[in-house]
Amino acid sequence: MEQVRQTPTGNIVLALNSGSSSLKFGLYDVGGDLAVELFAGAMDGGPSQPQLFDRIEAALADANMPAATAIGHRVVHGGPNLRRHSRIVDEVITELEQAVAFAPLHGPASLALIHLAGAHYPNLPQVACFDTVFHATLPEVAYVLPVPRRLCREGVRRYGFHGLSCASLVRQLGSDLPERLIIAHLGNGASVTAVRAGLSVDTSMGLTPTGGIVMGSRTGDLDPGVLLYLLREKGLDAAALESLVDQQSGLLGISRISADMRALHLAAAKNADARLAIEVFCYSVRKQVAAMAAAIGGIDMLVFTGGIGENDEAIRTSVCRDLGWAGSFAVRVIASNEDEQIARETVAVLAGDEARTRAAGADASVDT
Repeated sequence: MEQVRQTPTGNIVLALNSGSSSLKFGLYDVGGDLAVELFAGAMDGGPSQPQLFDRIEAALADANMPAATAIGHRVVHGGPNLRRHSRIVDEVITELEQAVAFAPLHGPASLALIHLAGAHYPNLPQVACFDTVFHATLPEVAYVLPVPRRLCREGVRRYGFHGLSCASLVRQLGSDLPERLIIAHLGNGASVTAVRAGLSVDTSMGLTPTGGIVMGSRTGDLDPGVLLYLLREKGLDAAALESLVDQQSGLLGISRISADMRALHLAAAKNADARLAIEVFCYSVRKQVAAMAAAIGGIDMLVFTGGIGENDEAIRTSVCRDLGWAGSFAVRVIASNEDEQIARETVAVLAGDEARTRAAGADASVDT
């Protein structure tokens, strides 16, 4: 855990970024256009860890941090009805419970953390910040999937993910934001997103975070006939299929060594499967960059982010190879700050709620 800097003014937001087995958290002071990180930490065990918030509070107290005034959560999937960041109330909890079906890897952990935080901080407002919100601007031609329309009406559509990361990068670019931006968020989970004039136009992930490019242990896009073959010929049930596509495939499945790109680099000199896994990953990303360029009519800037995107120069070089047909474009490496984005979105949601409450009060006084 690390104390970064302290300026005790403004709204103090505890930003929580949970995974299935880990939790990152940060304390932010947000006022106006500024968001100052006061403290950053991480814990193994995620929301299943006993006395989680006692440990967080102890760490903040030891560092002489101010008390939080609000809690912000990263939530991967908002489902079909939660299309903007929202204050957590009973109706939102109900929608989140229904959205677990779309993100079984992430949804239960997010809900568990929300309930724990609510029990520990019953008087603090909580806000759900959804990775799907950034992609709410997808045009119909991009979000409609080629299945019977009744399924689309039930929520089976392209949603897109890594939205908080994308929003952070767009904000950081500021006046340097180009008309045609492609974001390659490359980590254990990976996606490529086309952004035109700051708005998401298309993205590689689909209904769930399993779709798109090859990932650490997830398949990415897969011929549905493969799943039918496994059902019919191998007798796999839904749980076995879910395990295969989410936990046994991707880099891990191809290499038979690891889902971690760093381990594959170390093994590649002597192991052909490790080399192949790296090549397939880069090829998959390169194809999606090309697809996103087609969606927005070219590339002005390609931004790499995420653990692999920010730290692996060899991967970046390989991805950019053979993209000369796209003409001249800028390539940048920018660290996305999802936790800071959570803090900013949390304050914006609560400020909007307050403004609507004041307006309603003013209308009521006029009526009387």
